Amino acid sequence: MVELSDHLQGILATLPLKPGCYIYKNAENTVIYVGKAVNLRNRVRSYFHSSPDQDFKTRQLVTHISDIEWIVVASELEALILEMNLIKKHRPRYNIRLKDDKRYPYIKVHWGDPFPKVTVTRQMVKDGSRYFGPYTSAWAVHQTLDVLRRIFPYLTCDREITGQDERPCLYYDIKLCSGPCIGAIKQEPYRQMIEDLCQFLEGRTEPIVARMQVEMQEAAENLLFERAAALRDQIHAIEKVVEKQKVISNDQLDSDVIAMARDNGEACVQIFFIRGGKMIGREYFILEGAQDEPDSEVIAEFVKQFYSEAASIPSQVLLPQEVEEAKIIQQWMRQKRGGPKVELIVPHEGTPQDLIQMATENAVETLRSLKAQWEVDTNRQSEALAEIQQALKLKDPPNRIECYDISNTQGTAAVGSMVVFEQGVPKKSLYRRFNIQTVNGPDDFASMEEVLTRRLRRWQSAQENRGPGVKVDPSFAFLPDLLIVDGGKGQLGRAVTVLERFNLLDKVPVTGLAKQQEEFFVPGKSTSILLPRHSQGLYLVQRIRDEAHRFAITAHRNRRSKAGLASRLDSVPGIGPSRRKALLQKFGSIEGILSASVEDLTSIKGITEDLALALRAQLE
Repeated sequence: MVELSDHLQGILATLPLKPGCYIYKNAENTVIYVGKAVNLRNRVRSYFHSSPDQDFKTRQLVTHISDIEWIVVASELEALILEMNLIKKHRPRYNIRLKDDKRYPYIKVHWGDPFPKVTVTRQMVKDGSRYFGPYTSAWAVHQTLDVLRRIFPYLTCDREITGQDERPCLYYDIKLCSGPCIGAIKQEPYRQMIEDLCQFLEGRTEPIVARMQVEMQEAAENLLFERAAALRDQIHAIEKVVEKQKVISNDQLDSDVIAMARDNGEACVQIFFIRGGKMIGREYFILEGAQDEPDSEVIAEFVKQFYSEAASIPSQVLLPQEVEEAKIIQQWMRQKRGGPKVELIVPHEGTPQDLIQMATENAVETLRSLKAQWEVDTNRQSEALAEIQQALKLKDPPNRIECYDISNTQGTAAVGSMVVFEQGVPKKSLYRRFNIQTVNGPDDFASMEEVLTRRLRRWQSAQENRGPGVKVDPSFAFLPDLLIVDGGKGQLGRAVTVLERFNLLDKVPVTGLAKQQEEFFVPGKSTSILLPRHSQGLYLVQRIRDEAHRFAITAHRNRRSKAGLASRLDSVPGIGPSRRKALLQKFGSIEGILSASVEDLTSIKGITEDLALALRAQLE
């Protein structure tokens, strides 16, 4: 059982036995996690009971909970909807969430207007308009609209359309507007054209082409050759686009296909949009906070967050694996769709399974491409470094950035991480970890002070021992152009103390990075510094911070694992420190020892056949 404050114990004792959402806050009153439960009391209390099944992320979360709020609702469905809204509002650090979800653009058709326009927006509102998206790239949206406008020359200006204007704008002359302002097209055929545009975006092209072909034939028979030629060109333009769409099935399959790839804590979800048996488009999304979460949980969170913002929901969504909340998610999606049932399906054979595999391969390639793109895009890196330099008022761009983080569970097996980025690119050969030696209990501030002290002592030693033929550790031989500590003012204060001790405060720029709002704190300034939300500088800082966090967690997990293995060996009579070390060096794990033969075990000095048998019996 985790040791709790009187305040938390009081909350846990009075939690209701009803469905609802719970909100965890840290000492700074920042929301760090939002969850839902059918039974609030049982669910919330389960976090505070130590269990072998409890993952590392949950253990870390519990250590930062200082306050708990809860909201009772009438049903599990209401709890799910409230949870999604709270996650979107607070973007808690320990929740899985779509990265920069506010940036995603939509195509908006102003259907409530007599002559609807087509625009790009980043927010859906209930004003009678039709929306398509979200898309991940505004550039791709505008490219799509460029194609659409050549096929369906829709209105873009803000004129009041009376059909009585003397002359049209330039777009009419270059055939990018159908000219309703001068009466060149009446309201009914104009709205039919916009309806065709909407059907096109939904992948329903066959009825459009069939109707146009009939209209073209009628126009030709009535000697309206200019109208027939215009329809012919429209049909050819549509067919040119459609022929690029991959035919998936002859069964007129309508579904979304979702798959995922993961690498070093990052998760990339790929979604294919299949309409009428054709793949009409695809998008990818990056998720934050997915580290240590099982694939099924990441997929479930993506489905909830994506379809809470999606302009349309299909009747069928193909998933790579089962999700625990499938029934309640289906109920919510059905309600949101306002039509027939919605099914979440995990295919195991045939075309649907092939689609999952294809989406998975694309997700893997997308994630690999994104990482490679960052590392080779020197212009973007230069822009990011220049933005950081300007924000923190540095003399020069911070070409070498070091970031430090602390990881522990209730103060045990504490580890500090040091990651190094040079020219905006991770230099993994320079990463170092520090097993905390002088701090007892969960004191991240003291741990940070120890780590920075040891790092700067190594730099000091490298300076004193420079000379021909002397090898120095490149991780410590140079000072950083910017030192980042993961944490707010408290951690910054400890970093300043260490730098002053080494007379380096004027030489090494230092900043504390608060996690929730990505705020920079610098010495001598009470207010924080915020980089623009979508700037390259912020993206680089997030990558550096996430890398330090990942490296710290990995080192901590390895240390705890080794500690657990060593303690199990210590419980075996006859296995002392030297034999334990020899066993670990040769076999590496409990599984390795158990799978070894008696002959292999007795090859280690001091282990007899009887001791080998006793060792295996004890471990089993």
